[in-house]
Amino acid sequence: MSKNYFLFVVIIIISLLFVIPLSAQQEILPKGFAPGEELQMDGYLQQAMNPASRSSITIPPGLPVRTAAQWEEVQALVITWTSYPAILREIVRAAQTECMVIIHCADSNAVKNNLTTHGVPLNNLKFIQVGFNSIWIRDYGANTCYLNDVDSLILVDWIYNRPRPLDDQIPAAYASLLGIPLFETNTPPHNLMNTGGNWMVDGMGTAFASKLILDENDGSGTYSIAYPNHTEAEINQIVSDFMGINRYIKMETLPYDEIHHIDMHMKLLNEETILVGEFPTGISDGPQLEANLQYVLNNFQSSFGTPYKLVRIPMPPSTSGNYAPDAYYRTYTNFVIVNKTIIMPVYREQYDTTAVHIIKEQMPGYKIVTIDSDNSNNNSDLNQNLISAGGVIHCITHTVGVNDPLRIVHNDLEDTWNTSSPYQVDALIQHKSGIATATVYWTTDTTLGYQAASMSLTNPATDTWTGYIPAQLAGSKIFYYIQATANSGKQQVRPMPAPQGYWKFNVLGNVSAEENAIDVFSLKAYPNPSKGITCIPVFNQQNEKITLKIYDINGKIVETCFMGDATPGYKNYFINTSKYPSGIYYIVFQSLSCQAVQKLVVK
Repeated sequence: MSKNYFLFVVIIIISLLFVIPLSAQQEILPKGFAPGEELQMDGYLQQAMNPASRSSITIPPGLPVRTAAQWEEVQALVITWTSYPAILREIVRAAQTECMVIIHCADSNAVKNNLTTHGVPLNNLKFIQVGFNSIWIRDYGANTCYLNDVDSLILVDWIYNRPRPLDDQIPAAYASLLGIPLFETNTPPHNLMNTGGNWMVDGMGTAFASKLILDENDGSGTYSIAYPNHTEAEINQIVSDFMGINRYIKMETLPYDEIHHIDMHMKLLNEETILVGEFPTGISDGPQLEANLQYVLNNFQSSFGTPYKLVRIPMPPSTSGNYAPDAYYRTYTNFVIVNKTIIMPVYREQYDTTAVHIIKEQMPGYKIVTIDSDNSNNNSDLNQNLISAGGVIHCITHTVGVNDPLRIVHNDLEDTWNTSSPYQVDALIQHKSGIATATVYWTTDTTLGYQAASMSLTNPATDTWTGYIPAQLAGSKIFYYIQATANSGKQQVRPMPAPQGYWKFNVLGNVSAEENAIDVFSLKAYPNPSKGITCIPVFNQQNEKITLKIYDINGKIVETCFMGDATPGYKNYFINTSKYPSGIYYIVFQSLSCQAVQKLVVK
């Protein structure tokens, strides 16, 4: 080898050593491990658990602490501006009308130029020029918690489970910007590794996760001598001390969801309602997911002491019709709630229409912003195939709660046969200055406005306020919401989009068979016309055997959607009409008490 050639090689190697750190921030790292990252975990963890490298608080708060639910009021949405700028732009556009948007970036002027070039105003934005490794801020961001329920805002952060030290420093950056104390579980005996995608809380002391939390803290990591080593009881104690979690529900990991984060298939919509992704029978992670749901339903109740309510939403397949492990893990549950706006991923219209309708039905009044997350484009700025990297909208956003939350918690009223006595409305209502007044607003017709019924403090020990809605006739549908004013003057409503948003319940009664048939399809199948996933909502008034079938125009059975025992209440059934020839079909519901038929048009 000549001296000149050797010198040339040395120069190239030295050049690469300087180039790699500069470009590392722009590398598109997946939500899971990138090649070679597992080998870096040892050094990363030893540094992460070094108290000298931290300016945060590494001991528990020492006061009662409560982790906020994701539907509570937020002052900021935080993102990291790196890959997928087209998606990040639309997140900023949607969120800036609801709260401050904090953007971690390498060059704020470049981000501002990108936003203004695409018509996104520079309103309500804060920029932090800071180092970072990846876009997945849900996993490495800090969580909103409050001392004494609503008194003092703190942020709590865990050890990030990826060897990305710059990402792990992001919480300190925005905690400093906002002047919020940052607590971190990074020092033994409180060293806990966790991720925001595997964390779902109800704001009342219950958390859900997959058993990834056990695997990553059992001391048996194959790639790191610094791996946290805790029993399940010790893990429970850490999240209790730092985050006020007194019930930590852990489910089996799913075989084909490689990162094992529950936000890829589940979402708490409120304290007792779980939105759950649904696969076709026996497909992909469907069997294990169903087993997990049965485990939850059989062993736990909501914090109200009521059975959890499940809302199904279809998991969309790939363009070729495949599911994991033969396709990316597409999901609709991976959305973020930003005060009165929901920002959710979409993929293809034939599936999106049904998913959006389900979210609107469950979260009335919320503005729904959809972002295409499954579209590749040769222009790197327009490459929106985020789902191929292992996550979607919830994964690349995090939120910071407000400094002075006015908290309203209410177990919404169920359908009732009562037509003579007022309907009692109880709510836990809190603010650090105390509550001055509370009111329940109700109506049987939202187009005519709401009537007010005053609430009074009936149990000071539990901050319970009570009001009454007058009794209504059988067949009435009652819409209502709660409004409260703190002694400081702050006001809040729940649901947050009220009066456009509301809770509702029906006053039942003895009805004819004809009226029963109408009730069965009171929500109507949608979309109709259809060409793809179609939702058929069915309402049963009692436990009974039912059949739900699809017939073609000649009276031939095309598909049996369900046959068996059904419990009272609403249930969504799904069919995929993309496999049906275009034409007219009939949805036929049959029970012992009634029969109902609805025409379905397939495009």
